[in-house]
Order: sequence, then structure tokens, then C-alpha cells
Amino acid sequence: MPHISVAIPLMAERENLDRLIACLARQSFKGFTAFFCVNQPDSWRSSSDPFCRQVVSDNDATLRRLGEGLPFDAVVVDRSSGGQGWPEGKGGVGQARKALFSLIAGRCGDDEIVVSLDADTAFPDDYLATLAAASPFEALAVPYRHPLAGDEALDRRLLRYECYMRWYQLNMMRIANPYAFTALGSALVFTVAAYRRSGGISPLQAGEDFYLLQKLAKTTTVRLALGSGCCVFPRGRLSSRVPFGTGPALALPFEVLGERYPFYAASSFDRAGETFALFPSLYDRDVETPMSSFLRQQLATDDLWSPLRRNFKSRRLFVRACAERVDGLRILQFLKHCGEREPSLAVDFAADPISRLEDFRELLFSREMAQRGLWQAGLAPWLDSVLSGA
Repeated sequence: MPHISVAIPLMAERENLDRLIACLARQSFKGFTAFFCVNQPDSWRSSSDPFCRQVVSDNDATLRRLGEGLPFDAVVVDRSSGGQGWPEGKGGVGQARKALFSLIAGRCGDDEIVVSLDADTAFPDDYLATLAAASPFEALAVPYRHPLAGDEALDRRLLRYECYMRWYQLNMMRIANPYAFTALGSALVFTVAAYRRSGGISPLQAGEDFYLLQKLAKTTTVRLALGSGCCVFPRGRLSSRVPFGTGPALALPFEVLGERYPFYAASSFDRAGETFALFPSLYDRDVETPMSSFLRQQLATDDLWSPLRRNFKSRRLFVRACAERVDGLRILQFLKHCGEREPSLAVDFAADPISRLEDFRELLFSREMAQRGLWQAGLAPWLDSVLSGA
């Protein structure tokens, strides 16, 4: 059986720590090591800001609890104590994940499975066992579902945001796109070999999980299909720690949330899918694609494809290069550029009862789970040929 390293950044997470430790202790699979990074900027220790002082106090309590001993193998990375915090200009969850992943990659072999988690995330007792049984793989985007909090205003925003992410992923699956995943730092799994090949995570203040998944998708196959026992449950909570993501989204007024995270029209996704379908033809000659005008503007060039033809001397390598250029971020930018919204949805997030919104979330979730295997199977031949570089 493979060995698993679980990577968990901790900043002001004392209230979640005992539940997290209990989840790990209950795992039926015991061949794992938990890596914790307790972190904050070093300057916060001398700050008079109430938020900074609260984080420092909370982190001190977290370090004390971790120092009392744990019922499983664990490594604690202290980037919080005096003189150990992040230097000026660094820090954040991306920096903490990078420290953890780099430590694991330096200690473990290529086959080591790295499980990225967050402290506020619950997971089944057989979660690690399910991952171990799924091996061999190189990268996984794990199913997730946010538990409701019992606060109607918060739950309404949470369901709206999660359904936005699911709508995006389902449409990316529908057009058989290799970037058909949503990125959550608590729902990401990969091997050390895949991590090394990707070039590693960028220590960003937010979005580090999205960009790492993109790197992995460009250098290996990101799988989605897994057994029914594999799902994580990250808590939806208001947060201002990062500039964007679930926490900041939930802090937005409901109307602003809807504007910032719209349900993009299916027709806009179709145009991205038609563009990808034309990549093999572009190896022979320039043809206008539904994304060409947008790409010329974004890339500031009228010559989109001939430089790739010169540099990649086979159709497969050329198609791979096209897919790397028109990646998930570029597609999201294209959807925003189109500005088209789905004209009608089955629910009204502002007015319908929470129970109806939850039913809609469950409908999207069930469709996503049903499509995961089909998407992977349909995309696999294309990925195999492209990634082979033949």
C-alpha cells in the first residue's frame, strides 16, 4: 500500500483543531503522516492591530495543543513563534502550502501521495483508505460539498456560490475540456512525482490551488472519478484572510455575489469547446475560431498559431501547446469577456426557500458525480495522445 502525507496549513484554527485531529485519528488507513504548518507574518507579534494579536494568540494555543502529542505520526512546521514567522512581503495560505509540499517532496519518494486539506474540512473515516485504494494515479480533484450552517443568509450565499462552481464544472465536462475541475485547497491530491513535474505551487495569497491544478493538468492527467466514499466537506465561513475564494465570496452582499460569480451561458462554453476541437486543424493552416478575436486581444498579437507550428513539429505536440496556451484561466477570462448569462435557471437564489436551493445543489452534485467517469473516459484518449508527446 502507498504511504500518504497529509498537508494542512493552520492560521488561527484552534477552534477547528480538535475536530481535525479527531477526523485524522479515526482514519481506517493508518499509513499516513500529518504535516501541519502553523503560520503568520513575523511582524504580527509586535503589531497592535487586534486581528493580528488574535491570530498570534490563537496560533500559540495551536502550537501548545500540537505539542501535547497526537495519536498518529505528525510533523509540525512552526512559522509562527517569535523569529519563525514569514518575513515581510511573504505569507498567506499559498506560502504555507508551498512550505508543506516542499518539505514532503524533500523527504519522500515519487510515489508518495500528498493530500491537501484545510483545518475546517471534515472527511469520512475511510477517506485516506479510499485514496490509497485508488492508487496508482498522479493527481485527483476530489468531490466536495459545503455543509449548511443553519444561518439562512449565509446558507443562501453559500449555495449560490457552490452552484456557480458546479455549473462551471458541469459545462466544462460537457465540452470535454481538460480543465474541467473546480479548485479547492481542501480537495486536492497528487503524487510527489506529479508535483515535481508540475514545477510546484506558487505561493500566492489566493488561487494557489487553481494554478497548481492548471500546472498539473498541463503535465499529467488530473482524474475526477473516484469511489462514493471519497468526498470532503469544507466549512463555508466568512473570511477576509484572502482576496478571493469561498470566504470572501460569502462576505459579499448577495447582489454583488451574483454579479461577480454569474452562471455563464452554455453557449459561451460551446464556443470554447469549438475552439479546442479546431486545434488539430490549426496545425495545417490558420482558421478563425470562436475565441480568435479574444485571444488576439489578450495575447496582443495577430499571429496566434504559426509560432507554435514552428516550435512543435508534430500535430500532437502542437495540440498540446494550444491547450496549454488556452488554459482554464484563459477560458474563464473568455467567459467573462463574452458577458453572457444563462437566461433561465430552475431556481431563484434570492427568493426560493433554502430547501429548494439545496435540492438544486444536490441535483448539480449528482449530475457532476455521474459525469465524472464519463468525462474521464471520453477525455482519456485525447489526453493520452497529447501528453505522450508523440
